[in-house]
Amino acid sequence: MTAPVENTPAQAETPERSPERDDVEIVTFGCRLNAWESEVMRDHAKAGGMTDTVIINTCAVTNEAVRQARQTIRRLKRERPDAEVIVTGCAAQIDPDEFARMPEVGRIIGNAEKLKAETFQTRTVSGGERVEVGDIMQVREVASHLVDGLDGRARAYVQVQTGCDHRCTFCIIPYGRGNARSAPAGEVVEQVRRLVETGHSEVVLTGVDLTSWGEDLPGTPKLGRLVRAILKQVPELARLRLSSIDAIEIDDDLFRAIAEEERLCPYMHLSLQAGDDMILKRMKRRHLRGDAIALAKKLKSVRPDMAFGADLIAGFPTETEAMFENSLKLVDECDLAYVHVFPYSPRPGTPAARMPQLDRAVIKDRAARLREKSAEALQRHLTSRVGVEMAAIVERNGFARGDDFSPISLNAPARPGAFIKVKITGIDGDRLTGEALEALS
Repeated sequence: MTAPVENTPAQAETPERSPERDDVEIVTFGCRLNAWESEVMRDHAKAGGMTDTVIINTCAVTNEAVRQARQTIRRLKRERPDAEVIVTGCAAQIDPDEFARMPEVGRIIGNAEKLKAETFQTRTVSGGERVEVGDIMQVREVASHLVDGLDGRARAYVQVQTGCDHRCTFCIIPYGRGNARSAPAGEVVEQVRRLVETGHSEVVLTGVDLTSWGEDLPGTPKLGRLVRAILKQVPELARLRLSSIDAIEIDDDLFRAIAEEERLCPYMHLSLQAGDDMILKRMKRRHLRGDAIALAKKLKSVRPDMAFGADLIAGFPTETEAMFENSLKLVDECDLAYVHVFPYSPRPGTPAARMPQLDRAVIKDRAARLREKSAEALQRHLTSRVGVEMAAIVERNGFARGDDFSPISLNAPARPGAFIKVKITGIDGDRLTGEALEALS
């Protein structure tokens, strides 16, 4: 399982709620892929003429994510008693019956169904089945959709892959997303070209298991080939960014692209999960701590401005204090800047749920310590950026993101979506402060 944290933070515990309106409101839990798919649903719902509807796009990565989805459903139904409540996303795909038992819910749709325009036709909603959740394992294609940027016009997201063929012992996501499947390279390149033509300076490639892109396509191309094709065939694209990637699957062509292509953002979010070899084996991960450290050093050697994010799980079953200390040490050893901490949460149906569990108080304590370590790492990263000049995308007036994902408070207003050069002048809490020097595009 990878959690696209950059392109995070639509974290499982921090839902993104669209502005309230009279027609359709969407509340999104989970990863950036979910956020992208919410925009697809918004377009379909608008085209279908839907009104007075709330769509909850759920996440299943933790029990807490599912609990908060249920809580949000009840609250929104109280706030909008006349609205139709539709539930979709990974939690709805995996356990539709759980949501069908909720009287607040009018309709449950699966992860494949939520991307079909016909699902959101008014006549379909009013006359269709209450539960429309198909067998996700039978889906063989990636649906093609083009949506506008999720951060105003700052950047756009292109889904190039979905599903996962790996079976990490803690992860339920393959049962919500299905098997790994890829969008053809030509289709991806054309979508990127169209997004650049509509004014986007940065495009983010998203997927559940991004580095598995191409394994199901003719000739089994690697992600590096796709990255190269985009940068070559869309020279007007200012910046290309990758969402979360598996640390063991960076192919040679992708590594060369990272080293040579200035337009490929110097930020990698690594799906690490743990820093202890025994825990990694029990998670059924395909890398060891030494692999992660070596990769981080190798990437830094060719891109010194590279910054890293990572997912780390605290309190995995059987984790001893010494094993946990290895995860703490990994933050420094990989020079991580941004860490998404998951307190371990057993998911029914996964092998890890049957392993000896730790006390919840121990898990909570370790997650807190890991977050404290992560905060120190972020401050170290921010300090290293003071005084440098970097390219950045303005996400909203007064706030931008550097190439390396650094958050920057600007000293003067700037147009959202603008691609600018910024001089970093200091630190304000968990952000940099900066002076916009010039427009880059």
